[in-house]
Amino acid sequence: MESNEDERGKRNKRKSGLREEQNFFKSSQEPLFHNVDKVMKQFHHDNNSSFKATSIMNSFVNDTFKWIIGEASCLAHDNKRHNISFWEIQTIACLLLPGELVKHAVSGGAKAVTKYTSSKEICAMH
Repeated sequence: MESNEDERGKRNKRKSGLREEQNFFKSSQEPLFHNVDKVMKQFHHDNNSSFKATSIMNSFVNDTFKWIIGEASCLAHDNKRHNISFWEIQTIACLLLPGELVKHAVSGGAKAVTKYTSSKEICAMH
């Protein structure tokens, strides 16, 4: 009897975790149109993208984000960790993304983490 109750409790915890994750993704579904346009302007100064093209890029970014975070969450859970760290995200990005995209993603992520930690240290000093 106890094992059945334990299994039900574990299933309920997993389901509630999935609900929380789904709620997080629903709340963070704001469009990234402005970010997509900024990145496009860095590489193609003269060109503007249509609303439909920007919408497709926004969907791609959101889907990729969900995919990476979902897999990183599973990796953290398998390693009995409660938080997703840079290591999990970098590992999953290397496994999921193709060649050149991985190089840019890893270097951009490392740059962002370095910038964040250095700004955090500066704030702690003041």
